[in-house]
Amino acid sequence: MKLKHLKLVGYRNYEELSLDLSDGTNIFIGRNAQGKTNILESVCYASMGSSFRTNTDNDLIMWNHLGSLVSIDFQRMGVDNKLEFIFQREKRRQIIHNGSKIKAKELIGIINVVLFSPEDLTLIKGAPSERRRFLDMEISQASPAYYGELIKYNRLLQQRNTLLKSIRDGKAQASMLEMWDSQLVDSGIKIIGKRLETVKKLNMLANLMQRRISTNEENLSLSYCVKGYTGVVDKIDEKMILWYNETLREVTREDIYRGSTSIGPHRDDIQIYVNGIDLKAFGSQGQQRTGVLSMKLSELEFIRSEKGEYPILLLDDVMSELDMNRRQQLLEFIKKEHIQTIITATDKAYFPEDANSVFYKVSGGTVEVSDRM
Repeated sequence: MKLKHLKLVGYRNYEELSLDLSDGTNIFIGRNAQGKTNILESVCYASMGSSFRTNTDNDLIMWNHLGSLVSIDFQRMGVDNKLEFIFQREKRRQIIHNGSKIKAKELIGIINVVLFSPEDLTLIKGAPSERRRFLDMEISQASPAYYGELIKYNRLLQQRNTLLKSIRDGKAQASMLEMWDSQLVDSGIKIIGKRLETVKKLNMLANLMQRRISTNEENLSLSYCVKGYTGVVDKIDEKMILWYNETLREVTREDIYRGSTSIGPHRDDIQIYVNGIDLKAFGSQGQQRTGVLSMKLSELEFIRSEKGEYPILLLDDVMSELDMNRRQQLLEFIKKEHIQTIITATDKAYFPEDANSVFYKVSGGTVEVSDRM
């Protein structure tokens, strides 16, 4: 997958930007708050239909504009495509793919990206929700059907939680839960099954990356953890389905009291070990950062295995967070695999001179190609 041209009009601090991109490494250099991350954000938005920085599309519109445009020309499996987003204040956005309007749920999978930002360094030591989000975003890009199932599950979960609160407040009968429980289990099992399948692949891919970065000194392993289930979860079978149904009934009283559902894929986690040691609890900071980098690189390989080509890699100011060895390993991997990459940084010194790289100078919402800074 290659992004060929990016056009921004009235987007964030860009009055108008028209930019051709290299198939190799595109490095945007500039001080903070000049607009570097805005470029990455626009590409990431085109992939997932949402920003990793805000929940409000109005924030994407330049302060003195009534609307904005993001237009991306790209190639997928060698075929030219065009994707446009039109934003207007207080109006629903428009998404146009190759000249035809599409719905948000049809967007997932059209452009595949992997984003690595400083916030991702908490992927291992952060809350389980961060690891679930990492997994869900990865699978959704490779499988729009999974994304649809995830939307369905979250809708059922919200409806069940609303009913739990009504039962607690004496406005509904507990018998009404039976209908929602059967649907929730059916959808939840599908999600868990796909996550298990994916974690098995990631376990192998991430370990290969970990061994490479650590010069064969560390082995990384990932396993999917179903909250409340005491056995080893390797696949979905009758025992697992029976446990899910029975446990959901057993915790009904507690769920009513809390007004929320206590088990299901929205509560699960990924356990991460290095050389058999729990990386979150006992890993050094260096091991944790290597683990995060390995997981991000495995995400690239996973999407390639599912979609037939590498996604676009977005690196938002992470070079300053990685030591020289990790930076070198990351850049060598990108170059070797010919992955189109967009990088933001404040200092060109992080990057060796490379014919495969194009440098851009970013200042106050303007971008200029710059061979030497």
